[in-house]
Amino acid sequence: MHFGNIDKTDFLIPPFALFYFYIVFAAAFDWPTVARHRFFQSELASWAGVLCCFAGLVLLFLSLVSFGKSFRVGIDQDRPDKLVTTGVFGFSRNPMYVAFWFVLLGQFLLFSNLIPLVYLAAATWLFHRQVLREEDFMRRRYGREYSGYCDRVRRYL
Repeated sequence: MHFGNIDKTDFLIPPFALFYFYIVFAAAFDWPTVARHRFFQSELASWAGVLCCFAGLVLLFLSLVSFGKSFRVGIDQDRPDKLVTTGVFGFSRNPMYVAFWFVLLGQFLLFSNLIPLVYLAAATWLFHRQVLREEDFMRRRYGREYSGYCDRVRRYL
């Protein structure tokens, strides 16, 4: 795994990620938490949440398999690898972001309070911002090959 250039504002991500993991475990194990009010409580929504989390984890695994040795964290301008367009990348240009989004949606459906909702909204914005940055790099790096890929495969789903 290789870490590419990271935006200077990305240093904020680890504390929010750790807080989010605590909130998930707090909801699951009845630990003290900052948000107890639930928007809804439904067995059907809970099962849908479990299915979304499971689907997200499966998609994440398939994304990692499809990436193979080309996997990078961040934009690696120094050592870019080949353009991956097979496997799950044949139906989504950003399956890893879709996978993480499904996990976050599933957790909101399971715990249905303000914190997972805020994280889902923030992640939607942050993922899209990162996708736009990566697309800009990919257009410059891979040119027509990437443009053709964009014409064939959707950005998300």
